[in-house]
Amino acid sequence: MNISFIIVNYKTKELVFQAIESIQKFAKNFTYEIIVVDNNSEDGSSQYLKKNFSKIKLIASPENVGFGKGNNLGIKEAEGDYIFFFNSDAYLIDESIERLFKRANNIPDLGAIAPLILNEDKTIQQSGGYFPTLLKVFFWMSFIDDLPGGTWLKPYHIDHDSFYGKERELDWVTGAAFMVPKKVLEKVGTFDKEIFMYGEDVDLCHRIKKAGLKIIMNPESKIVHIGQGSSGKISANAILGEYQTILHVYKKNGLIVIS
Repeated sequence: MNISFIIVNYKTKELVFQAIESIQKFAKNFTYEIIVVDNNSEDGSSQYLKKNFSKIKLIASPENVGFGKGNNLGIKEAEGDYIFFFNSDAYLIDESIERLFKRANNIPDLGAIAPLILNEDKTIQQSGGYFPTLLKVFFWMSFIDDLPGGTWLKPYHIDHDSFYGKERELDWVTGAAFMVPKKVLEKVGTFDKEIFMYGEDVDLCHRIKKAGLKIIMNPESKIVHIGQGSSGKISANAILGEYQTILHVYKKNGLIVIS
C-alpha cells in the first residue's frame, strides 16, 4: 500500500463525502486506502458513509477526541508507506497528487511533504511557516511580517503569495493536507494527545525537524481547503487555540529556535 489517507470527520458528512469522492476520482497510479475517523458526530455521518462508500475503513470513535487524537486512531489502522492527513473540508482538483507522491520518493531525509493549498476561489491559502520564536510571534501579532519583504523575517505564518510559487523547505506545514512517511511517525511519534485542536501540526513538525528530517511544500500538487474560504478570515477559537499550543510546545521543548 502506497498511501493511507486519513480523514477526521465531525459533523461534516457532506464535506467528507466530497473529500472522499475527490480522492477516488483523482488518486491515480498508486495504491491507497481511505480511513475515516468519525468523532461521534451524532448527525448520521457513520451510517451515511457506510451507505455510500463500502470500500473505506470507517472508525467510529465513541467520543469527540479532537483532530490529533482522531488522526492517531487512523494511524493505528493504516497500512500505507505514507500517511496523508486530509481535512474533511479539503478536496483534490486534479491528478497532481501523483506528482506529490513521486516527489516524496525522491527527497532524501523526507519528514513531511505538503501540496499547495488553495481557497475555493483558487487564491493561495497560507499553509506553512517557520517555528514561532517569541520574536516571530511578535511579528505575527503586529502584522510586521505581512509588510513587503516580510518573508526575509522567516515568519511564523507566511502570508505572501509569491513565496508559494516554488518548492520550499519550511519548519511546519498545515494539518489540512500533508503527507508523512509512516516510518517517520514510528520514529518521532504521532500527534500530541494533549492538544485537542489547532497547532498540533506545528508540534508534530517540530519533532520531525528535531530528528533532522526535511519538511517540504511542493506547489506542483494542489488541493482546495474550504476552511478559511475566500474571505481569508480565521476564527477567534483557532487563534486562541494556536496560542495555547505555542505555549504547550514551549513548555515541552523550551524556546523553539530551529530554522
